[in-house]
Amino acid sequence: MTDADRRDPARTGRHARPADEPAPGPLTEHDPDGRWLEILMSVAFFVLLGSSMIRFVQRHGEEVKAPYVITLATILAVLYIVGPRRGTVPNLPPGTPVPWPRPRRLAWLVIVIVVWAVLVDVAPSFAWVAVPLFYAILRTLPTVAAYVLVGLLTVVVIFSQLQLAGRFDQDLVIGPAAVAAFATAIFTQMQRQAARQRALIDDLIRTRRELAASERREGTLAERQRLSMEIHDTLAQGLSSQQMLLQAAERVWDTDGAKARVHVHTATSIAEHNLTEARRFVHDLAPADLADGLEAGLHAVAARASGERLSVRVHIDDGGRTPRLPDRVQSALLRIAQGALANVREHSGATEAAVTLTLLDDQVVLDVVDNGAGFDPSTLPDASTGVRGHGVPAIRARVRQLGGTLSLESAPGEGTVLTAVIPLSPRA
Repeated sequence: MTDADRRDPARTGRHARPADEPAPGPLTEHDPDGRWLEILMSVAFFVLLGSSMIRFVQRHGEEVKAPYVITLATILAVLYIVGPRRGTVPNLPPGTPVPWPRPRRLAWLVIVIVVWAVLVDVAPSFAWVAVPLFYAILRTLPTVAAYVLVGLLTVVVIFSQLQLAGRFDQDLVIGPAAVAAFATAIFTQMQRQAARQRALIDDLIRTRRELAASERREGTLAERQRLSMEIHDTLAQGLSSQQMLLQAAERVWDTDGAKARVHVHTATSIAEHNLTEARRFVHDLAPADLADGLEAGLHAVAARASGERLSVRVHIDDGGRTPRLPDRVQSALLRIAQGALANVREHSGATEAAVTLTLLDDQVVLDVVDNGAGFDPSTLPDASTGVRGHGVPAIRARVRQLGGTLSLESAPGEGTVLTAVIPLSPRA
């Protein structure tokens, strides 16, 4: 694994939990239904315990065992109140076995069940307090152990009810068993649903993180490509023009000093513009020529591309309307015109070129036409072959980023027509 992989968990498919994200906790801490069920079971426990106490006092209040029963019932109530009910049913993935509870929790459960069993042995009317205890058992113990203990408590309840009735009644056997089975099934189903919900939420969070990481990577790559095109369309093209002018000046330096000075002067002008572009590029990556608007920018680009051998005209057809185009569209149109004219100047041998900007209701069209030597568009190199082959692929990438289309019509000896169509929509 590389250092980059260790720094970026998204690259390896493993995601570290952010520092501000809580670790998985008990069911009741992250499950509102679980909290409400715990409150409901606590209320049911004290209601059943209280009603059993009232019934016992009304029927056996004067018996010798009454103080013992009241004391045991009070101890059971206190144990239930102070018991560590929280911290149970850890937040585990579906299908993961529930571990045994901590010793303190296990000891509390054992003491509660023992006190309840002694209380039921003395006063069978307290048997139905076992129903909320089923909940505590199922929330505390591993599945198999919980089922076994619930079964044992159900047997105790059945025997206590038969003892209280003084005769055998099948309803007293079927009833407690049905209640225990029903309560166990409901709680088990709720646990499974909660586990599935937690797993679904974890999957959604993980998917969201992966999507965010993917979008960050795509954004980084897109930004790198954009910066590459910006540098190519500004600094690289300017330096290429300066190199050509200085080479031309060097060739005629001894024979035609005036022409050499013109070349040097032009190269100096381009260098000044490149410096301005570099400063603006560092400031906000916006084209310096757009300071006075797109129309002025196109005229400035055409003026720089024009020279002794090439004349460039600019025509704006906006139907009498001059709405402000989105900054991204303006920047892209200017760079497309700049890149196209650089190709015309360096490769076509043209003497005339025209830049036409047509603003329609739902799209803007930029045409760059020259009368140069032309070429076969199928022979265009891709961006990987070098800087000189990067012009058209870069233009095509700019147009594609804005949801537009690019067409290139040319043939040897017939000049070239480059047309970029960009839709005027919220996407632009």
